[in-house]
Amino acid sequence: MARTSIPVRDQPARRSAEERTVALTGAYASGHAWRYLSLAPTVVLLLALTVLPIVWLAAMSLHTIAWQGGEAQWTFVGLGNYVSMPGNVFFTAALRNTVLFVIVCVAVEMFLGFVLALMVSRLVRGRMLFIAIFLLPILVPAIVIGAIFKLMYNYDFGLVNDLVGLVGLPAQDWLGDANLALASVIVVDIWHWTSFCFLLLLAGLPHDLHEAARLDGASFWQELRDVTLPLMMPVLLATLAARALLAFKVFDEVFLLTGGGPGTATEVLSFTVYRVFFTEDRQGPGSAMAMAVIIMVCAMVLVAVLGLRRRTPRP
Repeated sequence: MARTSIPVRDQPARRSAEERTVALTGAYASGHAWRYLSLAPTVVLLLALTVLPIVWLAAMSLHTIAWQGGEAQWTFVGLGNYVSMPGNVFFTAALRNTVLFVIVCVAVEMFLGFVLALMVSRLVRGRMLFIAIFLLPILVPAIVIGAIFKLMYNYDFGLVNDLVGLVGLPAQDWLGDANLALASVIVVDIWHWTSFCFLLLLAGLPHDLHEAARLDGASFWQELRDVTLPLMMPVLLATLAARALLAFKVFDEVFLLTGGGPGTATEVLSFTVYRVFFTEDRQGPGSAMAMAVIIMVCAMVLVAVLGLRRRTPRP
């Protein structure tokens, strides 16, 4: 049986093709390696600034720390700090107030932001002026907002009580009454953060499809039901998730206006962690509370990501 051999003149061409393949594979591998090497400084920085502090915080949460002679004395208590949290009056009140704060603030801010975005998108003239006006609250520093509203809520000479007096109602201690304090803080947060929702939702509106729907004779409600809401669902979910996470970590409004009081009326999780860790100097329980907050935030992020994946169309 005759053997088939490759002609001599074809062998150099074949070797050349094999060499080119090897060269391309090597170049691809080296490029891949360079990508990982270029990311290494960022990964190291991320580990140093996030992962390591969380690991250290978790270790502190398993101990009680007392200072004796200028040195920290660590005593291992296991999960004792976590077990004691449900019995902590301040922590349970803070958890309840935080959940209520997030639900009310996010719902109202999303609704107002969406309504304002729809109104501004329909303006023909002066659109940029209204956008600039609506964005002013989010640009004001938190310390300034706290000072403004603390004066406005003042019992003796505050603007709010002056307006209430105009309609014949008695003056109220808005920040000192346990029944009104949390609602007063919620109003401040709504004023401050509605601009955030407005800006994101305005950017996500399908303006071109709105014009096409109007040309086809669609009414406002048909346009809202069949065009706006379905196409904006990913933007709505992303805005909802981002605002809920920020509201869950609220601190500055409570710290500046009420300091968690009166009693536990405005106690929230971030303020409780701050008070236990820094004011009471109980690093062990404070670390356990901080870890609990981190776990809750991670759970919220996971739910938000899963929701966005289900609602976002895949190519």
